Amino acid sequence: MLIDDYVAELDGVLSGPHGPKRDLVVEARDSLVDTADALEAGGLARVEAERRAVAEFGEVHEVAPGYQAELTAVAGRRLGVLLFISVPITVAMWSVLWRIYPATDDVWLSQPWWYSPSSVLLDLVQLGTGLYGGLVLFALSRGARWIRRPRLATRSLGVLVFASLPITAGLSLLMTFGMESPNTLHGLPALLANLVTSAMWGIQIYCATRCVRMTRASGSTR
Repeated sequence: MLIDDYVAELDGVLSGPHGPKRDLVVEARDSLVDTADALEAGGLARVEAERRAVAEFGEVHEVAPGYQAELTAVAGRRLGVLLFISVPITVAMWSVLWRIYPATDDVWLSQPWWYSPSSVLLDLVQLGTGLYGGLVLFALSRGARWIRRPRLATRSLGVLVFASLPITAGLSLLMTFGMESPNTLHGLPALLANLVTSAMWGIQIYCATRCVRMTRASGSTR
């Protein structure tokens, strides 16, 4: 009973992806149970064995920051993977479609002066987002030994998503509707491409929101 109460309290104070969080809590419970079993085998009553196992494990407020740091790093790695993969996929998808369904020559000749700079800026924003996601992914995995504050790295990814997506969406809309018939893409290919893009953005927003919330909550424990 003491172990169950302890594990429930630990589970309540931790925040993070469900699977890794569950694994950490289960690991903590198994460790406590093993210790209590060993103490009970040594002659202690079960209640006393559990009490001593919990005492040796440490107070929740003492062990929670270590578990939370791991969950924060996991959330950051997941968002880093997502950005490193999804952003290039989205860019490549639209590039291929624009090549398959190009604009007519007269449209290209009459394009406004801002179209080309907007296109370059859009590519730079997307490229930078994907590269930064890869860098943070590396920092939170192989480079974790040099990262003393993974919370900041994870939070920066969430902030980056909220900063870059409005710019990306705005430039995309500007380039799509800012000139007449910018390309010949229409119908089912356009629908599918927009659905894929919207899904990618939705997942990014979900993961970024979780990262920002986690790092805000864990800031008081670090």
